[in-house]
Amino acid sequence: MRARRIPMRTLAALCGLLAVVAAPAQAQRTHVLFVSGLSGAPQFKTQFTQAANTLREVARTRWGVSDSSLLVLTEDSSSTTRRSTRENVADAFLRLSRRVQPGDVLLVLLAGHGSGEGPGSKVNLPGPDATASEYAAWLQPFAAQQVVFINTATGSGDFVPVLTAPGRVVITATKSAFEKNESEFLRHFVRGLEGGDADADKDGRLSVLEAFRFARREVQQSYERGKRLLTEHALVSDSLIAGRITFGQRATAADPRIAQLMAERQALESQVAALRGRKASMEAAAYEAELERLLLAIAEKSAAIKAAGGDK
Repeated sequence: MRARRIPMRTLAALCGLLAVVAAPAQAQRTHVLFVSGLSGAPQFKTQFTQAANTLREVARTRWGVSDSSLLVLTEDSSSTTRRSTRENVADAFLRLSRRVQPGDVLLVLLAGHGSGEGPGSKVNLPGPDATASEYAAWLQPFAAQQVVFINTATGSGDFVPVLTAPGRVVITATKSAFEKNESEFLRHFVRGLEGGDADADKDGRLSVLEAFRFARREVQQSYERGKRLLTEHALVSDSLIAGRITFGQRATAADPRIAQLMAERQALESQVAALRGRKASMEAAAYEAELERLLLAIAEKSAAIKAAGGDK
């Protein structure tokens, strides 16, 4: 029996979701780029430094990120960090692009003071500032990876429409360029990565969506305790993808039948990521036929997992 063809619109939507799924747990790696811009005041410099140190520790000890995949750029250079100039930021993306594999996770986190001007939106750096459109260009080589781009600066909302792309999650501390008061999102988001409170379902792994919801809730409660009007509303570009991307090890099923099916589905998902990496060198018809075959196989595995009591 000939398989029913998937409408191209449905195929594109499924591809956008499945292209961000990681390769098998033993192959998936996480890469981190932290960039803090000009602080402007001692308390902000302390805050950015603490966030960088926390993220570095979590990445190393919990996510198994190697030193060569953990790049930290700060306002002032030191023995462990480079200065966060536009040139150094561009170089960091280039260095990471040479290390990533299809299905890997790339976390980019910006801290600082920013402004929103559409494609010209920026986070203030030492020297010339990099714009949102430049960050979008630097991210182009990572089409086959699970990219999470987080801008915790003030007035960061304009980054979302500029950087949003299939298979990518963009998070901002504010919903628009007009929310210019100092943001609290950074410290709560990093605290969520560090502790276990953000792991809402207590499955031992932390999804991007769980970390986002934790930080957003903590920000709101902080404003309520201080009896202040909430002046920052965090955004996430795609909650479905954010719920699929996790840091560290993937969860495994206790039922060996479900575990086997999940492993088979993960292998197929890895093939989707690898296929996306070969798209430019393939004929369009061949690419679409192979993508359709893989998506149908993944859908069958997902149905089997659900029927067996998994994916709840």
